[in-house]
Amino acid sequence: MFVPTAYLPDLLALCWFIFCWIGYTLYASWKGRDTACLASVLHLYREDWMRRMLLRENRIADANVIGNLERNASFFASSTLIILAGVLTVLGSSDRAVSLLADLPFVKDATRPLSELKLLGLAVVFVYAFFTFSWCMRQYNFASTLVGSAPMVGERHVNELERKSFAERAARVISMAANQFNFGLRAYYFGMAMLGWFIHPWLFMLVTAGVVLVLYRREFHSDVLKVMVYTPTHAAEPPKEKNE
Repeated sequence: MFVPTAYLPDLLALCWFIFCWIGYTLYASWKGRDTACLASVLHLYREDWMRRMLLRENRIADANVIGNLERNASFFASSTLIILAGVLTVLGSSDRAVSLLADLPFVKDATRPLSELKLLGLAVVFVYAFFTFSWCMRQYNFASTLVGSAPMVGERHVNELERKSFAERAARVISMAANQFNFGLRAYYFGMAMLGWFIHPWLFMLVTAGVVLVLYRREFHSDVLKVMVYTPTHAAEPPKEKNE
C-alpha cells in the first residue's frame, strides 16, 4: 500500500505511540513480578486487609471502602463518556476544527482527512478507557459479593486453610479491579499525549516518550512507593528508667 511522503511522519508517530503504550504495559507487567512497584505492593496490603477483615464481625467499613473505590471508577467512566461526546462533536464539525488548527503556530499541514484520522484515534483511546473503567466497576461489584460471603469469625466448619484461600482470592479480585483502573488512567495519560499529534508528529512522539517516563517513575520510583515498602532497620529502644 502506497503512503504519501507527507504522511510518513504521522504514520511513524502513530506507530511509536502504539509501541510505547503496548510496550510499557508489557514491560511494567514483567518487571512487577520480581520488583517492588505500586501494583505488587498494594496487592500485599490487600491480602493483609482481607485477612484482617476475616477477624472482624462487623464488615461495614470494608464494604464502604470497596464502594468508594467503585465510585472512583464510575466517576472516570462517566467523564470518559463526556470526553467521547466532545470528540465526536468536533469530528462532526471537522471543517471548523481544521480552520482553527491552521491558525495555531507550529501546526503541520492541518488537512481535513488527517485531522479526522487524529480525532478517530483519540476517540479509540477513550473508548478503550471507558471499557476498562466499566469492567473495573463490575470487578469491584464482584469484590463486594465476596466480602458479603466472607466466613464469620465463629464459623466452626471453616478451617484456617479455607480462610487463607478466601483472603487470597478476595485480594486477587480487588487487585484485578485496581489493575483495570490503572489501565484506564494510562489511557488518559496517553490520550493527553495524543493531543500533541494535532500540533506536530515529532511533538507527539516526544510527549509520548515523556508519558512513559512519568508512568515508569510513578509506578517504580515514586515517593509513595518508598513509604509503603519502608521497613525499620531496628526496633525502637524502650525508654530508660530514671534513677531518682
